[in-house]
Amino acid sequence: MAGIYIHIPFCKQRCNYCAFFSSTLFGMRQRYVDALCNELRQRRGYAGKEAIGTIYFGGGTPSTLSTEQLRQIFATIAETYEIEENAEITIECNPDDLAPEFLEELRSLPFNRISMGIQSFNDTQLRRLGRRHNAEKAREAVRNARNAGYDNISIDLMFALPGSTAAEWQHDLENAIELRPDHLSAYNLMYEEGTPLYRSLMKGEIAELSEEENAEQFQMLIRSMKEAGYRHYEISNFAMPGKESRHNSSYWNDTPYIGCGAAAHSYDGTSRQWNIADIREYIKGIENGEPNCEIEYLSEEEQYNDAVLTRLRTADGIPLEWMRRKFSHELNDYMLTNARKEIELGNLKEKNGCISLTEKGIFISDAVIRELIHI
Repeated sequence: MAGIYIHIPFCKQRCNYCAFFSSTLFGMRQRYVDALCNELRQRRGYAGKEAIGTIYFGGGTPSTLSTEQLRQIFATIAETYEIEENAEITIECNPDDLAPEFLEELRSLPFNRISMGIQSFNDTQLRRLGRRHNAEKAREAVRNARNAGYDNISIDLMFALPGSTAAEWQHDLENAIELRPDHLSAYNLMYEEGTPLYRSLMKGEIAELSEEENAEQFQMLIRSMKEAGYRHYEISNFAMPGKESRHNSSYWNDTPYIGCGAAAHSYDGTSRQWNIADIREYIKGIENGEPNCEIEYLSEEEQYNDAVLTRLRTADGIPLEWMRRKFSHELNDYMLTNARKEIELGNLKEKNGCISLTEKGIFISDAVIRELIHI
């Protein structure tokens, strides 16, 4: 099962924390969609003969495209690729876009999963983050999506926001759980260089939370979601049983995927490829039949390190038999030697032929993963 990622870089405005590639060049949307469809055709054989099991429209803000433009992309995918009957098809949306009228239009398209970036239910924090919606609009968006018939809804939250307290974070969690989303992703706020939030930090206008406060909010997240019946299936991701993100899981489980659009990344099992992060240059390359991209061929050691980095983030962990088949005795011996040390420390456990993080290890996952990386 391969996946397709479609990058739609257009945003009405850039959020204050966002370092992802995006653009407000709305006048180029149709030309961009045409180029994207051409790239989908050009990349037909990239993932081999595997059927497509997941399609993910991310951004940017995919909901800035018209229904006709989205329909054009789907028509191209349908005529170019074999799509599994029960494929998971996701669109990222901003809460303020999800009015009943827009959702009715979405229902005419193959989307069966909605992912919305709520980030917080605190209006002060939402303004600081540069989000266009408020807390009530976020709640309304989830209700609207349910009423429109969507039974696979994911929401994003951020923790360790500037000046946030444990009580405020608990309020966010309670609001999220009350909405009963099928899936929740919760990310530690990162101050990315070049963003307005980073500049505010450098000027002393806001302050980062301490490591202790950060860890406390992460603990609250895990405890609250577990008590509410969600499975903690990846460090930052929680799902009701059976609602794990199949597309994101492909990134963690060595599944090939095709990334189309400016700045999109692809992986075929032995190499990575990424398109230029420039709309005009991306379109120009596709129109000329000379895609503007870079390719990195991965050594066995690099593939091993990627496997450790991604699989150890998941609840299932690293399957030992799969590692033995894929990598040399030297790399497997290296991993097992270092894993045993972490098992003795209580940071890893071995169960059902897999090595995975313990509850203790989750809180120091970066350090544990570094111990298994081969340098």
